[in-house]
Amino acid sequence: MGGSRPTVSELRDVAQPPAVLGRSAHEHWSGLLYMRRVSIHFTRLVVPTRVTPDMLTWAMVVLGVAAAVVVTVPALWSALVMFVLLQLQLLLDCSDGELARWRGPAGGARGVYIDNLGHWVTDAFLLTGVAVRADGGLGSIDAWTTVGLATAVLALLVHAETDLVYVARSKLGLPAPNADAVVPQVGLVRRLRRMLARLPINRLLSAWDLSYVVLVVAVIDAARGRSDGMQVLTVVLAGVSVYAVLGHLLSVLTSRRLR
Repeated sequence: MGGSRPTVSELRDVAQPPAVLGRSAHEHWSGLLYMRRVSIHFTRLVVPTRVTPDMLTWAMVVLGVAAAVVVTVPALWSALVMFVLLQLQLLLDCSDGELARWRGPAGGARGVYIDNLGHWVTDAFLLTGVAVRADGGLGSIDAWTTVGLATAVLALLVHAETDLVYVARSKLGLPAPNADAVVPQVGLVRRLRRMLARLPINRLLSAWDLSYVVLVVAVIDAARGRSDGMQVLTVVLAGVSVYAVLGHLLSVLTSRRLR
């Protein structure tokens, strides 16, 4: 596609096809709910410029790190800034792919690599930032921060459990697993997975989902004049991370993803 500015309809046909918006495992609910309606207009503004999809993706990484640093400040304004920064990150995460689809493949797997790295870094940093906030900020790091760091490591391990499936299959020359392969073959695990899918608490390990919860807890803490809400959230996140690591590993090992 050329560098001239397309109409919104023309851009949407190429940049937001049903095959992309229908990726339930990759498309975040907030993107489908509202951000895709905004991102298409931002992408249209960027199309005639020299901005590349990779530039947008790197900017997304910077926004994620900035959000995690800001949230460590134990004040209501910092939670609001964190939320805004992650909404901007969501916008760029939508637009980098839209811009890449409009201009055609150029960066190959590099864009996907940077995008995944950005999500991993943002998730881990925000989980740690919440714990630092529970301790009272960067100037008073203590036990809660240790819990947060452990949670961040476990959250990264959940990401690794997913990607290692593709690494293991690639080393054996096998194609990516089919969608049906993710279903556990053990009946008990399958029923447990179906039940827990109705309450996806593991989403709390995702920065975008976590940002909504952090903002609500920050408002409650500010109204009460206390910070114990963030401490409770830190404990909850640690528990969720343990559940996610063990549950996801069990799901992988009892499915056909490694066969």
